Amino acid sequence: MIAPIESAADGRVNRRLLRVLGEHGLLRDLFGGEPGAPPTDAAALRLCLLREALSQVSGEAETALALQGLGSYPILQSGSRELTNRWIPRVIAGEAVAAFALSEPDAGSDAAALSLRAEREGDGWRLHGEKIWISNAPDADIYTVFARTTPGARARGVTAFAVPGDSAGLSGRHLDLLSPHPIGHVFFEGVRVGPDAVLGEVDAGFAVAMRTLDLFRPSVGAFAVGMAQAALDATVAHVRSRHVHGAPLAGQQAVAHRIADMATQLEAARLLVYAAAAAYDAGEETGRQTRRSAMAKLYATEVAQDIVDGCVQLHGARALQRGHLLEHLYRDVRSLRIYEGASEIQRTIIARALIGKDASR
Repeated sequence: MIAPIESAADGRVNRRLLRVLGEHGLLRDLFGGEPGAPPTDAAALRLCLLREALSQVSGEAETALALQGLGSYPILQSGSRELTNRWIPRVIAGEAVAAFALSEPDAGSDAAALSLRAEREGDGWRLHGEKIWISNAPDADIYTVFARTTPGARARGVTAFAVPGDSAGLSGRHLDLLSPHPIGHVFFEGVRVGPDAVLGEVDAGFAVAMRTLDLFRPSVGAFAVGMAQAALDATVAHVRSRHVHGAPLAGQQAVAHRIADMATQLEAARLLVYAAAAAYDAGEETGRQTRRSAMAKLYATEVAQDIVDGCVQLHGARALQRGHLLEHLYRDVRSLRIYEGASEIQRTIIARALIGKDASR
């Protein structure tokens, strides 16, 4: 019911696909529980299972589901009852598109350096600045936006806001990427937000962002595992049926050993992802969980790219033909090592957790 749906033109938000995901209950299953209520159990495990399974059927459907969760989870986690009741049921139904707006032109990996300003005006704020590399932008109906409310305070001066996409002063443009993806550049020109738009506490928005990323980073690993599994399955079938010098390609020891190595890497990545998800659901201490999430995201995405590349090599030139499964996976897998924290940032997170933040001094 999902794979045959026509892809959105030019990588824009596929609203028809979102409605189908909603009709089949997949968006509801993203966190479990009742619409507007906090997750009741196994949120991370459920998210990882959904992302791994969907990625083997439709990468576009997987991405659409994950982005709905990423954009709406801060509202579910930290929003008022009024906000959750207004937006979460619509997100679950696939009727409202959600976005997570953290990155900026000069604050990508160093999210604490963000400069989008929230200036006090009466009991609310005016937002001035821009966000970039924002998934589902500029088409989102609701944005979780992280803005600076206290200058010079880095992570301690950031506040999270829920900002409707039709707010006056909010505009944006789509960005064209190597692999079509709903992503854009968003501009805030005096966008008004009231006190009811605050997610959590004023100046405590960085914690909202990190709790969300701790949940979603292992699931990026699950996405990577699913893509690598699809590539490996296709390659096993190919080397069994492809004959070279009168014998199946699988009979060559170099090929068979490459397959064995890739399968072992894939299983190790899968175990690391689900260990991190289980630890999150068990309520593991935040610092340890952040480290586990970073390890899962780092290893699974790096391994997935290696596996997809190896599968392309074993397929030969046909894998580079437009429309081939491997050609699609080869383009799509690359971004996983960048978004939600590049591999280099994951290594920094892990090292700081093990060695200490000031070890280089």
